[in-house]
Amino acid sequence: MNTLSDIGEDALIRRLTTLLPLAADPAAGPGDDCAVIDPGENSPTLTLLKTDALVEHVHYLPDAAASDVGWKAIARVVSDFSAMGGTPDRFLITLALPGETPVAWVESLYQGMAACMTRFGGLLAGGETTSVPAGSAKVISVAATGTVRREHLTLRSTANIGDAIFVTGTLGGSIRGKHLTFAPRAEAASWLANHAKPSAVMDISDGLAKDLPRLAAASGCGFRLDPRAIPVTPGCTLEQALGDGEDFELLITLPPGTIPRLSQWPAGFPALTRIGTITAADDSDNLTGGWEHFGKY
Repeated sequence: MNTLSDIGEDALIRRLTTLLPLAADPAAGPGDDCAVIDPGENSPTLTLLKTDALVEHVHYLPDAAASDVGWKAIARVVSDFSAMGGTPDRFLITLALPGETPVAWVESLYQGMAACMTRFGGLLAGGETTSVPAGSAKVISVAATGTVRREHLTLRSTANIGDAIFVTGTLGGSIRGKHLTFAPRAEAASWLANHAKPSAVMDISDGLAKDLPRLAAASGCGFRLDPRAIPVTPGCTLEQALGDGEDFELLITLPPGTIPRLSQWPAGFPALTRIGTITAADDSDNLTGGWEHFGKY
């Protein structure tokens, strides 16, 4: 009998999405950073839907500050909206907590959430609380709606052969604390949508070695990566930059004709670095590392 560890996260998702009814013509369905709903051709905006979960011992350790955990819970969703070219609107928060959890911890969690919403937008619309058995891991689930202008929508499935591959910021070393305090690249994504429309975007959550092959596969393409060009976080190795995950930087593909527009990239933004090219062939066999839920480590 196959187990989840045998098949891994991506294969599980492919299998499960065949078991439920799907929209016949979704603007973007399962497999992208967000689902996309088209309200109708008269609407200038599309609706984004996203759900995400943080699990104690998986996404954060018990000694992490509750306010940082709350920030991360919201920031992860904002990062996915940014990757789609959009902004957050309404949030639903579900907590599954053991009864021995201190009230002060939960209040601090929500203060961290509030800080992130205040900075990047969005309002609390509702949620749910439930108990779990004593000693169980805490679970924080965040669902949200967002919006994106039709002309700004970016998917991970629309890269083209010949496009240049870029990343924002630096990669690797998130375990040192960045994964709890990172700032979603919302301003950078907005600038790109308005000045140098990417052909495809996703955020790097599972590591470049996992997420770049996913983007290329979704687009029906391959890629050529220049390891020497990858912006490695100071004090980290190339291996860590490829595989640590939880960088929450943007992985971007740009048509060659738009690259000259990057000369106007604002000085206060994170660095934007070209690391490769979308091709017909695939370099994924040369990449190792990255996070996979249910993977055997």
